[in-house]
Amino acid sequence: MKQRIRSTTVLCVRRDGKVVMAGDGQVTLGSEVLKSTARKVRRLYNDKILAGFAGSTADAFSLFARFEAKLEQFNGNLSRAVVELAKEWRTDKILRHLEALLLVADTKNTYILSGNGDVIEPDENIASIGSGAPFALSAATALMRHTKLSAHDMVVEAMKIAGQTCIYTNGNVTYEELA
Repeated sequence: MKQRIRSTTVLCVRRDGKVVMAGDGQVTLGSEVLKSTARKVRRLYNDKILAGFAGSTADAFSLFARFEAKLEQFNGNLSRAVVELAKEWRTDKILRHLEALLLVADTKNTYILSGNGDVIEPDENIASIGSGAPFALSAATALMRHTKLSAHDMVVEAMKIAGQTCIYTNGNVTYEELA
């Protein structure tokens, strides 16, 4: 039986003109932690776009390269770049076999992209992908609705909760912020 690599909690929150994305560092194969310091969140397109991935690392790097090319092609227009990447990802014979999700954001928009051609814009100012996504999303939603925390503080707290709840999430978190 093929063991599934499980990893990642990536969370994005926007509040009061700030956008914060965070990703934990854990990569797990079966019951073994293979790596605890993976960097799953990065800045793209002249530091104007935040992007995080969940899934196969090699697949994610391929997608980041394609996504960066789309951002260049459309002069940083995130909405256009995500739609074009999703179309290519779904129809390209090689790309459509990639196993990953992307979470991308700029100062105005947040999107989740999948290989099925999905381009999802969350209803609220919170989005999450990966094994720990339900935990981080739930924590961030409660914090958004019931506190005045800043986007950064909200993400820090939600990632702590996800790390304490999800066995595929650790406390070694990378944060990126746009204002």
